[in-house]
Amino acid sequence: MTKTVLDAINDQINAELSASYAYLAMSAYCELQNFTGSASWLRIQSQEEQTHAMKLFDFVLARHGKVELKAMAKPAGDFKSVPAVFQAALEQEQVVGRQIDKLYELAFKEKAFAALVELQWFITEQVEEEKTAREIAGKFQMVKDDPASMLDLDRELGARQPGADAAPAE
Repeated sequence: MTKTVLDAINDQINAELSASYAYLAMSAYCELQNFTGSASWLRIQSQEEQTHAMKLFDFVLARHGKVELKAMAKPAGDFKSVPAVFQAALEQEQVVGRQIDKLYELAFKEKAFAALVELQWFITEQVEEEKTAREIAGKFQMVKDDPASMLDLDRELGARQPGADAAPAE
């Protein structure tokens, strides 16, 4: 693996950990607003992002590369509303999607074929992540400020179970 690809994968590890941290902050906000289903969904999402980071972490080590963990910025912790949280989650997933695409493009250019195979999983996963975030943000947009609908949506989000959509074990 070239140094360029290794550096880019290390950047992506940091991006996945930063996304995990951001989801944790979003979860805390929702919990304070008494949207415990949303908070639970976001906490599980935080764990999933950490799993993604560890998948890349383990890949780097398997290729005998050096993992370089970097400082993370403080995530946003204040939001206008719970729907705004999920809009921010969608935007975050779209950013991560663009990062994965750039990383894949770089690995292709550098002929880092093992990285391409590893990153194929991330491309497929990212399509699902963006789809899910778009659907939730859209549902919040549809219900607007209707309290009963907001509570139903919160209850629906709270039904998510940990591990159901996590990365497969290596």
